[in-house]
Amino acid sequence: MLNYFSDLVGKNLGVEVYAQLFLYFGMNMVPVSLPLATLLACLITFGNLGEHAELTAVKSAGISLLRTLRPIFLFVLILSVGSFFFNDIIVPRANLKAYSLLYDITQKKATLNFKEGAFYNGIPNYSIKVNKKFPDGKSLKGIMIYNHSQGYGNTDVTIADSGLMETFNNDMYLRFVLFKGKNYSEVTGEDGRLGHEFVTSTFNESTVVFNLESFKLTRTNEGLFTGNRVMRNISQLGEDADSLQRMYKTVNKDAKNNIQPYYTYVGKASPITIKDSNYLPKGNYHNIPKTDARIASIALNNARNIRSFTQASVEKADTLIKEYRQYRIEIFSKFTQAIACLIMFLIGAPLGAIIKKGGLGVPVIVSITFFIIFYIITNLGMKWAKFDVVPIWFGMSLANTCLLPIGITFLIQAKNDSRLFEGDSIKMAFINIAKQVSSLFRKKPVSVINEY
Repeated sequence: MLNYFSDLVGKNLGVEVYAQLFLYFGMNMVPVSLPLATLLACLITFGNLGEHAELTAVKSAGISLLRTLRPIFLFVLILSVGSFFFNDIIVPRANLKAYSLLYDITQKKATLNFKEGAFYNGIPNYSIKVNKKFPDGKSLKGIMIYNHSQGYGNTDVTIADSGLMETFNNDMYLRFVLFKGKNYSEVTGEDGRLGHEFVTSTFNESTVVFNLESFKLTRTNEGLFTGNRVMRNISQLGEDADSLQRMYKTVNKDAKNNIQPYYTYVGKASPITIKDSNYLPKGNYHNIPKTDARIASIALNNARNIRSFTQASVEKADTLIKEYRQYRIEIFSKFTQAIACLIMFLIGAPLGAIIKKGGLGVPVIVSITFFIIFYIITNLGMKWAKFDVVPIWFGMSLANTCLLPIGITFLIQAKNDSRLFEGDSIKMAFINIAKQVSSLFRKKPVSVINEY
């Protein structure tokens, strides 16, 4: 939303509109934030249990760690299923509401903001300049109003020494009460041409009313935004992807059928491929016999037509296949984001039991670290899938596939009461490494045999 920050401020939208906008975009972020929330909650919970030796008491009662994790695993499983349906049903509707509202906000004009000594063109068909604004926000000095409603340029101008400005009827209209001024207008003739008559009028007080309907927040029909992929559920995305795939096959088939008439074969036909314009014949055809030059010119024109048509077909096919991949990526992302909750549970619960640190210190650092790794791998796999480096299913499941072995490893270590992250074990590990390194550089004793 920071990209649209300049379009959100200064438009007098009210708290309700901003609340709706943040609510809709907050719903959009729920499936993304649930894996991080699951990881952090598991780290804090099992870190506290380990820190206060409660896990030790549970194990001493004959209850294994896997049995302890079983009810929480079922809860996380239900949470993952709920995340999937939330991402498939609620998020597309929230995106539709959010982006349609954001579009209407960006189209809405900013509130009235007259700057001293500068022309203000926010009101349609009028250009207004105020030389001085007083602190009360209503009193003005040195007012100039150009009326462009007739469409003839600067042919109607009003100048006033001072005035008052106020809005009325729920800010639907703006009223200027002008004092001690003149109006200059150029009247058109019967033939519609300017310059036939000039009119000047003087007034002590005059009222000008402007319609501020263009400053209202008008809502666009949401049906115009439903075609975007972020506003579609899985079944709709599947239908769109199938349509794009059929269009891609049609473009390839039409390209082959339309190129075929350009070729005349004698005998058995062989496939012909035009790859690059550099293969076209070049040179001066003025010295070629007249008949051969005509044939060469026809052949060259045909080759150019084939190249232009082929390039257009290739660009269209590339666009369709890229869109197809984007839709398939959107489908797989709904599954992978739900499965990520389970993966983060498998990492967070045993890791919290291992590090035995609760609170918001170490768990927050560890959870953010793992989530950053998850985020980087997810984007990497998404880009690979987008550019057809790897299959779409593999690219979208890359992050979960990489983190699953880590979670299983932590689970095995926690089951075996590993002291992997405790200070004493880390200290002993460094001591053992130092001993191994020093042994490599230690000089071996040399035996000396004295012969008499």
